[in-house]
Amino acid sequence: MRRAAVAVLAGAALSGALLAPPGHGPVPVAETTPAFPAVNYAVAVDESASLAAADMKAEKAAAARIALGDVSSRSHVTVFGFAAAESDGQRAVDPVCPRTALDAAGRDTIGSCVTKLRGREKSQGTGTDFPSAIRQGVHDLTDGTDPSQPRVLFLLTDGYMDVGDSPKYGDPAHRDDEGDRQLGLALKEARDKHVQVWPLGFGDQPRMDELKRMAAGGYQKGCVDLPSATPEPKKVEPEALGSTLEDIFAAAHCLRHERGPDPKRPPSTQEIAISPLATVGSIVVDKGDPAVEITYYDPKGNKVPTHGKYHKSSFELAGGNGVVEALKIVDPLPGPWKVKAEAPEGHRSLPVSVSVLWQGELRGAITMDPPSPQAGDEVKVTMRLQTREGYQIKDPRDYDGLRVRSALTGDGFTPLKLDLTDDGKAADPTASDGSFTGSVRVPKDAAGALKVSATLTAAGLSADTRSETGEVAPGQLPVTTSLDLPAADVHPGARISGTLAVHNTSGTAHTLRLAVADLQPGLLSVSPARITLAPGESGTRKVTVEVAPAGVFGDRLGDDGLRLAGTVTVADTTDHDRTLVRSPLSVRVTPEPGFWDKHKWVILGAAALLVVLALVTVAWVRQRRRAKDPYGLTLQLVAEDGSVLSEHQAGHGQKQWYEFTVAEPHRSPRIERRPHGPYAVQRNPKGGGAVLRKKGGGRSPVPVRGPVPLTETLQLALGEDRRPPKQKRRGQPPRPRPEPGTPGPGTAESSTPGAYSSYE
Repeated sequence: MRRAAVAVLAGAALSGALLAPPGHGPVPVAETTPAFPAVNYAVAVDESASLAAADMKAEKAAAARIALGDVSSRSHVTVFGFAAAESDGQRAVDPVCPRTALDAAGRDTIGSCVTKLRGREKSQGTGTDFPSAIRQGVHDLTDGTDPSQPRVLFLLTDGYMDVGDSPKYGDPAHRDDEGDRQLGLALKEARDKHVQVWPLGFGDQPRMDELKRMAAGGYQKGCVDLPSATPEPKKVEPEALGSTLEDIFAAAHCLRHERGPDPKRPPSTQEIAISPLATVGSIVVDKGDPAVEITYYDPKGNKVPTHGKYHKSSFELAGGNGVVEALKIVDPLPGPWKVKAEAPEGHRSLPVSVSVLWQGELRGAITMDPPSPQAGDEVKVTMRLQTREGYQIKDPRDYDGLRVRSALTGDGFTPLKLDLTDDGKAADPTASDGSFTGSVRVPKDAAGALKVSATLTAAGLSADTRSETGEVAPGQLPVTTSLDLPAADVHPGARISGTLAVHNTSGTAHTLRLAVADLQPGLLSVSPARITLAPGESGTRKVTVEVAPAGVFGDRLGDDGLRLAGTVTVADTTDHDRTLVRSPLSVRVTPEPGFWDKHKWVILGAAALLVVLALVTVAWVRQRRRAKDPYGLTLQLVAEDGSVLSEHQAGHGQKQWYEFTVAEPHRSPRIERRPHGPYAVQRNPKGGGAVLRKKGGGRSPVPVRGPVPLTETLQLALGEDRRPPKQKRRGQPPRPRPEPGTPGPGTAESSTPGAYSSYE
């Protein structure tokens, strides 16, 4: 039951952020400051005997959390308990928290005074007097309050009225009927005084029919004209207590409620997204244990403060020392926020849940094509959804439940209703892209001014009305134009080129004015701003749209970019500022790539080339080493008369040189391996044979056939090469060996001095 407070806390965290005045006209979108109108609400808590102690505890906890996160310090709340007055000295209503402003001090006051709520004992009156509770709520919400502020009464009860022991309802036999009649009168008073009644059903089996009657009996018009804002009862299930109450509070105050991921025990980090439409949001964290510490990180990865300002956002934390806390954010950075939960040992057993409630502003940009139609022409009307800064909306979930109402009005005909849809059918080219499109034919008897308007309405989003004016063209226009400006995917500071086809059929010059509308000034600009057409001129003119530098977008320009939804307009200033073109332009702006992103393919290509070169170099070095490796050479000592005195097979050398000496040169000469010996051989890498190195005597080639001088009396010759042949590829036939006596490569007959020039 400890989670009973979550929803009321969450709802109160944004209950002041209700509707902003609707906008009008296709004017450039200017920066606005989120408005937080105050809300007056009362909480009536059932203290009767029909509720168990656990239910009373849940109601009490919910009422105690209301004051923790309201966004407007001008909002007020009243909390009272109720049961029934069944004898003299008893009363049906227990005022526990008088009307209190929800500033910082008021929140603490509410948190303390709700402890006075209690379950009634028999001597205190344990029935359930709904008429008295509703009249008390209406009185608290209307006495001395601003009638322009919303009035909401939350009725926490099981729905079972019991006035059978209440003398104020007359004779015992008729008390139930009288109570029912008085309930109808109390609800009518609530309806007349614009008090909504939102019943929340507690207990195992709340009486839903009675709760439904009370919801329908009060004021029905919510913060927006949508079914979701119409009061309705809701049973509070114990297993989904927090989320259920959050949904109800969000509906009552026209907030958007987004549930976070599955709860996790600390230490943990959870993500919760805030819509780009949000002007105010509240991240609600049910910590489970007051010892859990929460840290918040914005979509850029920056740790944000719990009080004060950071960049363009303002922060205020409520309930930080309790089980539930809420971080209110004004002008939140859209995207995934991270909530990090940490706790000391012994306080990590309960999961931490995260959710967000937000309210925002939805704007639209409306176009009529053609803007100056002739009577009988069919015109296409498009309403594109935008954030208040003029950015195009990407996620259809942000405007879920949107209602679009549109009409064409003008001189000489009755208004025509338009059906604008975003389903990809009929006039709408693409489904779920945030552009609602429809078509209508201008009546043949239309003359003069035309006006197309559309109103956007969605829960949690302030209603927005946009209109576009035109005029029925009186026959052929003196100037006609057509703009070809493609959608683009660019970086800040880029330019987008297009063409404007122009045709001036008149005998006078006309000046056209080009501009960008329906967008925050400075994000996009068009040039030239003016074009003068000569009499009779027909052709094309180049048009350029320039995107603002990165600094103008600030933190809004994330890695996934922003989509600007502007409208390029062309008006004929010579013909009474007649609009010739209103062309939607969609521009996706992504951050300028860093050095790696910009040059990664060049870097990767160069790296691949270096790898190939390195492999080739390694292979070449290995080949060179193999070509010089003396292993397998048969070294022969040859006497002056040409006889072979001894043979020695060379092994692997030191740095490809096989070092040796001649042992007993005068008695029994033979070759012995000796490191740092006076002689060394290696294979000739440029051909057959070998190279002989003598200490102090330089180097000389040793041909395959024919000895070379080694000492004064001995010569060195090469015998049969015993190095194992290089492994052949599978299936490759063996290379034929040369016939005996046939000169091979590198023999004395085929060698040239140039083959050994590198050893000189």
